[in-house]
Amino acid sequence: MLYIVGTPIGNLSDFSPRAIQTLRDVDFIAAEDTRVTLKLLNHFEIETPMISYYEHNIRQKGEYIVSRILNGENCAIVTDAGMPCISDPGEDLVKLCAEHDIPIAVVPGPSAVVSALAASGLPTGRFTFEGFLSVNRPQRLQHLDEVKEETRTMIFYEAPHKLLATLQDFAKTFGSERKITLCKELTKLHEQHHRTTLGEAVAYYTENKPKGEYVLVLEGFDKAAAQQAEKDSYTMEDAIAMVKAKVESGEKLTVACKEVAKMTGQNRAELYRWVCNE
Repeated sequence: MLYIVGTPIGNLSDFSPRAIQTLRDVDFIAAEDTRVTLKLLNHFEIETPMISYYEHNIRQKGEYIVSRILNGENCAIVTDAGMPCISDPGEDLVKLCAEHDIPIAVVPGPSAVVSALAASGLPTGRFTFEGFLSVNRPQRLQHLDEVKEETRTMIFYEAPHKLLATLQDFAKTFGSERKITLCKELTKLHEQHHRTTLGEAVAYYTENKPKGEYVLVLEGFDKAAAQQAEKDSYTMEDAIAMVKAKVESGEKLTVACKEVAKMTGQNRAELYRWVCNE
């Protein structure tokens, strides 16, 4: 069978006894980067042989792994850090195994997504994982536009050299007052959670060079607050002009006042009185 084994995202003490035993017991390990995984295996005195399995060889190696499992071997798939198969090439291997009716077992471990969300201070009841944004600017802006009114908390991954540009795009798309928590060094000695707004984050990282890989936890769109803000932007003069425009287009005054009052938050009776008295 295929075992999906989560590995530490920073602190080696988070590696579970079950995960260690699984890596010892399987016939071979499929690793994203065998050099990184070798350090983990050496630390826990695990001598199981490895093969490389990464983005650029997933189809060739995937078929090879499946053939070995069908011939009676057990395989564990790991990533450099965290849970494999989530925003990770292992997704394709799981799909291949499912197509061949190969049993799959999950040995859970640390997750940067859930860890960052839990520490963010933002709503955790509903969230969406958006992964890495495209390096292609039009595609990345399209991605952000698609989630512009997403009400759930959103989680993104970002590299340090792209962080400032991403925050600038966030601020343009979501507004400078939107809350964000930037997490890095999760589970490590110097773990950080920077809770701020997009505008303040842009200013901070303009002056301070980002270091390390980031998990960005972004507040979702507050539809009720946005609707209220839109209503608050209308003055009585704006509302009166809107009522007059509707009446001139043939709508009854009472109906026009009701519709405009709902749209602007102004008092319907006062609108009616003002228009009648003009």
